[in-house]
Amino acid sequence: MPIIAVPLLLAAAASPAPQPARFPAPSTTRLKADVTTMVGFGTRHTASTTTDPKRGIGAARNWAAARFTQLGASCGGCIVVDRIARRFTGPRAPTGVVVEDVLGIQKGRDPTRVVIVGAHIDSRVTDVMNVTSDAPGANDNASGVALVLEAARILSQRQFDATIVYAVFSGEEQGLWGAELLADTVKARGWDVSAMLNNDIVGNTVGQGGVRVADRVRVFSEGIRASEDLVAQQGRRAEGGEDDGPSRALAKAIDGVAGDVPGGLDVMLDRRPDRFGRGGDHEPFLKLGYPAVRFSVAAENWDRQHQDLRTENGVVYGDTIEGMDFAYLTKVTALNVATLARIAAAPAAPEDVSIAGALSRDTTVKWRAVPNATTYRVRWRRNDTQDWTNARDVPATGANPQIVLAQVPVDDSFVGVSAVSADGAESVVSFAGRERRR
Repeated sequence: MPIIAVPLLLAAAASPAPQPARFPAPSTTRLKADVTTMVGFGTRHTASTTTDPKRGIGAARNWAAARFTQLGASCGGCIVVDRIARRFTGPRAPTGVVVEDVLGIQKGRDPTRVVIVGAHIDSRVTDVMNVTSDAPGANDNASGVALVLEAARILSQRQFDATIVYAVFSGEEQGLWGAELLADTVKARGWDVSAMLNNDIVGNTVGQGGVRVADRVRVFSEGIRASEDLVAQQGRRAEGGEDDGPSRALAKAIDGVAGDVPGGLDVMLDRRPDRFGRGGDHEPFLKLGYPAVRFSVAAENWDRQHQDLRTENGVVYGDTIEGMDFAYLTKVTALNVATLARIAAAPAAPEDVSIAGALSRDTTVKWRAVPNATTYRVRWRRNDTQDWTNARDVPATGANPQIVLAQVPVDDSFVGVSAVSADGAESVVSFAGRERRR
């Protein structure tokens, strides 16, 4: 059976680490079967019927919950189903609609630190208010939901340090309401989010005009954080950290993971929160300060998005399964699995990482100790580059570790620190800024 490796992203200067954990490769057959099932519900519009057992958003959400239940049963109860709901009202639902998220929660050794992978199950046609016409939503976004379910099937075979939340949203097309509901729930429950991966439109390779891109996936991430006030944003710019905020660091980690995942899928680090002038389900998490990114195909086909099913002048419109490339979806799923496994197996990213060294050729790096870290990896680079080029491992001792980087001038260098577990899993890198009072 093919296997995928969960990479550890070791720099040349770092110490050797144990071999990464390996998991079965995603099943193209399962992915296609799940997309086919979701298309078979006819429409999954958020305001469609919730009582019909075979059609509409209610049947689709019940099916997703049943799939999580089956997966949980196969791993001895390691995944439990949680269904959360809230009523929303807005321009696209003026009389209100109950939005429900279906969650599969795989409890880790730390029940409060979570890694989230999510996708929206709702679909639409040209008129967003049309709740009855067929809206297959194969690529937008049965592809993402199938990915989430397959990731749960694979990763449920192992327990991780962090809890993994597999999220199936609704209400995305009405205003990202399902994601807002989960982000608010995460905050209310006091969960510490290490990463949120949003998968939306991840299953096609033929884009508008017939262009085909089968070897690349876009990962969108913010630099300056949406959750930071003006003073904090100005501070980040003063420190040069625009390209190293938590979400951008997560995207860079995904790019590194891709190099060790079979299939040759290149990650395009798209340096904006989402497509130009558009949005997705990761954004409510960004607003609350959680690191979050969006996966999406390299070449979108707008004739197959938000369209009534029809053919005009020889052009086929509508988001049908014929527009899918399941071999490509399998590769994007493998990349998600490897990323989730790495972050869930690693300790939390260090906090309060700071540097000092004005009027010196040396830089002093400090940070707060992280539970379950056995090593810290201090990374640095010249500040005219975007990727880390040097690293040094520091044993995890004391509550406030620090190291002096000799002949690494603070004026010309960027520094970051990650936490590493006993089996070599590395957290996302935390960028070092000026020391602030705790």
